[in-house]
Amino acid sequence: MRLTLLILFCLICLSGFTQEIHLLDKPIAEITLKNIDLVSLDTKDQVFVSNIAGDIYLFSAEGKELNLFSPARQGRLNQLEAAWTVNIFSFSSDLQEYRVLDRFLNPLTESGFLIADIHLAKAATFGNNNVIWVWDESDLSLKSLDYLRNLVIQSQPLNLILNSENLAVSEIREFKNRVFMNVPESGIFVFDNQGNLLEKLNVKTTQRLCFYKEHLLWLEQDELMSISLSTGETQKIATIQVPDFLYLQVGQERLAIISKDKLTLYPMPDWLKNIQ
Repeated sequence: MRLTLLILFCLICLSGFTQEIHLLDKPIAEITLKNIDLVSLDTKDQVFVSNIAGDIYLFSAEGKELNLFSPARQGRLNQLEAAWTVNIFSFSSDLQEYRVLDRFLNPLTESGFLIADIHLAKAATFGNNNVIWVWDESDLSLKSLDYLRNLVIQSQPLNLILNSENLAVSEIREFKNRVFMNVPESGIFVFDNQGNLLEKLNVKTTQRLCFYKEHLLWLEQDELMSISLSTGETQKIATIQVPDFLYLQVGQERLAIISKDKLTLYPMPDWLKNIQ
């Protein structure tokens, strides 16, 4: 009798430590695209996708192809952003140029960085108030560019601030008035909207930055991970098994998982909506 009670007690204790298994719902759509590269969702969950040639495709929230933009000068994009309210932003390090498009993929502005005295832009992102944040590798500086006036309005020499001569920056993004710089070998550095260093997140990943609410999301093997941008707490959210997984992106009511030559579009799961 005592042995039976002991076994029962152990089973109850073990069940308390068992992580709840979260699953994704049935996909809304699977988009097959050769040489798929960058993906971004806008505020209406339309999906913008680039390939390695720099073509940009527009899909509806249900996965239907709506439009295609193919630039005259082709080159791989390093950044594609549609999460802003009005415009789409793209940047190519190979071409050393950026482009601003409307929601129908009509170009509004396109320019090179040399005009603004930026000599080797390796990462760039859209920001508030007509600003483009640029990582200029020629002088290891984070710069903010007023693209309407082609004027650099501030510059931070980060090799001095971060005590490093070798800053291999893979991506920068502005999110809620903070600038996030991903240096996969070191972590993710966070700056305020004046370019002042605030903190470093101890997250080392080569995946595209993915923000949801006050969280940064990424995948470690099969585990969907999250770090709170307010508390710094890291947690495992779900187990996601996707062959040839590359990265994920989220919108308002959609979650996109990008793998080799394919994008799978899911409804936003409740367990992610309720993340704390």
